[in-house]
Amino acid sequence: MVGSKIIIIGCPGAGKSTFARKLRDQTGLPLYYLDMLFHNPDRTTVSREEFDARLHEILKQDAWIIDGNYQRTLPLRFEACTDVFFFDLPVEQCLENAAARIGQAREDLPWVELEFDEDFRQYILDFPRDQLPKIRKLIEQYHEARTITVFRSRDEADAWLTRLRRSI
Repeated sequence: MVGSKIIIIGCPGAGKSTFARKLRDQTGLPLYYLDMLFHNPDRTTVSREEFDARLHEILKQDAWIIDGNYQRTLPLRFEACTDVFFFDLPVEQCLENAAARIGQAREDLPWVELEFDEDFRQYILDFPRDQLPKIRKLIEQYHEARTITVFRSRDEADAWLTRLRRSI
């Protein structure tokens, strides 16, 4: 996977960041979490310009893994990537997984969530209506020019990683 430029997208709670860490550990590719680019430890956010500048610096690199949706910049990342991993899990499972990680320190977020934020919960509930159509349109647009892998369960993602490990 040398020279790979990988984006990992899907609903929050689907398992993107866990997959991204395992993929990084197997490949040695640098991993960037969009949440870490956007959020400060004090829960404030960087400006749109600063976020875009940080993202452009990453995209200029020879290889990377980028974890996160951030719909506004998704077309730019589709254009720059070689591979797309799309987690297309049921919203109920995403809600359960997001709730289960409350109180846990994570490398993909600069603070520990102490409660299930209601706005975040609503974002997950609205994801199929608000985000999926745009993602599916990009997948359709790039399906011949990019390697696109769709996972409908975490087990499928784990099986893919197992196959990769055996091939390395």
